[in-house]
Amino acid sequence: MTMTRRTTLRTTHDDPTVVAAALAPDNTESMHTSVEGDELVTTIERDSTGGLHSTVDDYVVNVTVAETVIEATRTHTDTNHE
Repeated sequence: MTMTRRTTLRTTHDDPTVVAAALAPDNTESMHTSVEGDELVTTIERDSTGGLHSTVDDYVVNVTVAETVIEATRTHTDTNHE
């Protein structure tokens, strides 16, 4: 019998749909993401504790980068480089 490890991460965002779209290319088959109100809910399931830890670590970094880029695009809307 194979045991799996699972965790669910809930993060709150101004626009969780945009964050989910930014993260989608990096999601693996072991991840499921949904939007619930202002929350991004991601469940990760892996066969090993080390694999789960690594995937969660990567995911948290990706969420941080996505939020940083989204915020930068909102605060720097001037696209005229003259």
